[in-house]
Amino acid sequence: MSKLENNQAVAQIHQMIDELPSNEQIKEDIVNELSTVQDVVRYLVSCFSAHSIFVGHGTDNYWDEALEIVQAVIHLQPPCDESTLNSKLTRKERSLIADIAIERIVNRIPTPYLTHRAFFCGKEFYVDDRVIIPRSPIAELIESGFDPYIDKRPERVLDMCTGSGCIAIAIALHFEGQVEVDAVDISDEALEVANINIEGYGLENVVIPIKSDLFKNLPQGDKYDVIVANPPYVDSYDLATMPEEFYCEPDLALGSGDDGLDVARRLLVEAPEFLNDDGILIMEVGNSEENLIDLFPTVPFHFVDLKRGGTGVFILTVEQLRAYHEVFAKALNEVSDER
Repeated sequence: MSKLENNQAVAQIHQMIDELPSNEQIKEDIVNELSTVQDVVRYLVSCFSAHSIFVGHGTDNYWDEALEIVQAVIHLQPPCDESTLNSKLTRKERSLIADIAIERIVNRIPTPYLTHRAFFCGKEFYVDDRVIIPRSPIAELIESGFDPYIDKRPERVLDMCTGSGCIAIAIALHFEGQVEVDAVDISDEALEVANINIEGYGLENVVIPIKSDLFKNLPQGDKYDVIVANPPYVDSYDLATMPEEFYCEPDLALGSGDDGLDVARRLLVEAPEFLNDDGILIMEVGNSEENLIDLFPTVPFHFVDLKRGGTGVFILTVEQLRAYHEVFAKALNEVSDER
C-alpha cells in the first residue's frame, strides 16, 4: 500500500494539478489576473501543455506558439525582445488573446487560421483555411538562391501547387523581382488567397497565378529553369492518424493516395516536358520519402540535407527525369490500371 494513499492533502494537490482549466477560467485568469506579455505567454504555455495541443503549423513549441498569438494581437512582428515581454497588455488585448487561446485549445484550430498570418522565408503571408499553412523546408533552398543546384539566376520558375503563394513570392523576393514565377494550383479558393499575397507584395507583374490541374492548362512548349513542387503527399495511414489540427486544412492539399505519391507520380512523368535542358525539379514528399525510394529503388534521387530540419525534399535534373521516364510512366500506369 502507498504510504500517501490516504493523505487527503496530497490527493487534493494531485487533483488540482491534473484539473484542466475551463474556458471560463482561462478567460477570467487572462483578463483579470495577468498583466504583461510575459505573464500571458507563460500562462498560455501552461494551458497548452495541460490540454496537450499539437504544435507544428509554424512553431514547434508551446512558448513560441503562445508568443505568436500575443504578437499577432498587438500587431508586432517576431522576434520579440525583452522590452516587449515586459510590456503591459490592455484589457481588450487580453480578452482577444483569451478568445483565440480558447479556440486553439477547444477546437484545435491552428494559430495561423486564427490570426490570419503565417511566416515563410522570414516574410509574413495572409492565410485562412482555403490554403495549407506554410511550413515547407524548401524555404532553406530559396534563401540560398537554389545554390549549389543552379549556377545562374533563373529566368523562369514554376511553383506547382502554390497554395498561399508563399513559395512563389519568396522566390520572386529573393531574386528581387528579376525572375518570372508562375504559381499554379487546381483550387480557385487557394488562388484567391495567393492573389491576396501577390498584391500585398506588389508582385502582380512578376508572380502569375494560374489555375491548372498540374500541367494540363499550361501551354505546350513552356519551359522553366526550375520547377518547385510541394504537392499533396500524405499517405492514407498518416492521413487517418494526424493530430486534429491538420483536419482544419484543405483535404485537397494533404492526401495523395495510399502511399502519398499519387500526385508525385504525375509530376515525375510530366515535369521534363516543361524544363529547359539545364533545368531541375525540386519536390517535397515529406514523410512519403521512404515510399518513394521503395517505389523507385533505381532512381538516384538527391535528398537535400536540410540544416534547419525537415525531410523529403529531393532534386532531379531534367536529364535524370528523361532517363527514368519509362520507370516513372510505368508506375503511374500501374496505379491507373488498379483503379
